[in-house]
Amino acid sequence: DIFTNTRQPWHPPGARGIFGGAVIAQSLSAAQRTVPDPAPGEAPFFIHSCHCYFLLAGSSEIPILFHVERVRDGRSFATRTVQARQRGRCIFTVTASFVREGAGGVKQARHAVPLPAGVRPPADDEPADQEAWIARGPFESRSIEIVGGDDGEEADHGRSGQGKVAQPGDEHRMRCRVWNRARGTISAAGGHAAHLNALAYMSDSYFIGTVSRVHRLWRFPFAPSEVADLDPALRAHVERSNRVDGLGDGPDDWAAHPTLGMLVSLDHSIYFHDPRRVRADEWMFSEMDTPWAGDGRGVVLQRIFAADGTLLATCVQEGLVRLTQKDVDGAAPDGATAKDAGKAKL
Repeated sequence: DIFTNTRQPWHPPGARGIFGGAVIAQSLSAAQRTVPDPAPGEAPFFIHSCHCYFLLAGSSEIPILFHVERVRDGRSFATRTVQARQRGRCIFTVTASFVREGAGGVKQARHAVPLPAGVRPPADDEPADQEAWIARGPFESRSIEIVGGDDGEEADHGRSGQGKVAQPGDEHRMRCRVWNRARGTISAAGGHAAHLNALAYMSDSYFIGTVSRVHRLWRFPFAPSEVADLDPALRAHVERSNRVDGLGDGPDDWAAHPTLGMLVSLDHSIYFHDPRRVRADEWMFSEMDTPWAGDGRGVVLQRIFAADGTLLATCVQEGLVRLTQKDVDGAAPDGATAKDAGKAKL
C-alpha cells in the first residue's frame, strides 16, 4: 500500500528538514488506513506503540510516499511497517502495532504514574509565551519550565519563566515541563485516530532539547555578543529562554556555557496507554527527563498526561547532541550570524 501527503509538512524556521513529528503522524495515519475496520459487534484497533528512526532530513517541497507493509493481522494485534520516501530514498521508518480495544479482558493488572502534584493547565486567555517557531506552527505550547528531581512537587508551578539550575552531576534529576495542544478543534472526520496521530505529532516538540536545557548549552546560531543587535522582540525571547535554561542574564554569563553545534533526533518510540482518553485539541501535560548523555548522543524520557491526570503515553527519544569545539563567542557555528536569528536551535 502506498500513500502520499496532500499538504506540505511543517518546516520549522532554520531546521534541517521538516518537523519530525509531522512524518511520524503521517506515517501512523497511513498505517492505520490499512488496518481492517471492525466487523459488526467487534471493537476497533487503535495504535498502542510505534518505534521510529529518522534517517534523512525531509523536504517540505517534495511529496512523501508512505510505503506500508502489512506484516501481520491477528485477532488482538495488527503490525505494520512504514517507509517514508523522497527522491527514491528512505527518510524515515516506523514499525507500528495496533491493538483491538478491550482485548485485555475485564480483569487486569492496572497502575499508572500520577500527574505531578500542583500542576494546572493554562487558562485560555493566558499569553502564548513560547518559542517563536512553535508560535507559527500547527500546535500551541505554554510554560516551558525546569524543575529539580527532589523538589519538583514544591517548585513554582505558576508561569514564572524561571528555570531550576542543574548542578554538575545532577542533570539526570532535572525535569522539563510543558503544556501542548493542537490549534483549533480536530475534525471528527478523521475519527479518533486523528487525536492519536496529533499526540504523536506533538510528542516530538521540546523532546531531545531537554538535554541541551539541563546542560545549559548555548543553543542559538549566533554569538552571545550579537544578541544586543537583534530585533527587540527576538532579543526578549532569547533573554527569556536563557533565563529559563539557567544560562544567566547577559552576554558575559551566556558566553561561559558550551555551544550546541547539532541537535538532531535519531529514533523515537511512543507507547499509547489510554487511546480513548486522548483529546489532542485539549491541553496535555508533558514531563521530560534525561537519564543519560554522552558520546555525542542523549536519551530523553517523556510522560504525557491529560489535564485530569490520566497518563496517556510514554515516549523515548535518542538524538545527536554535539557541541562545537570552539569558543562560543568567536565565530558563530556553521558561519551563522545575527541575521540568521530566526534559525535558533531547540
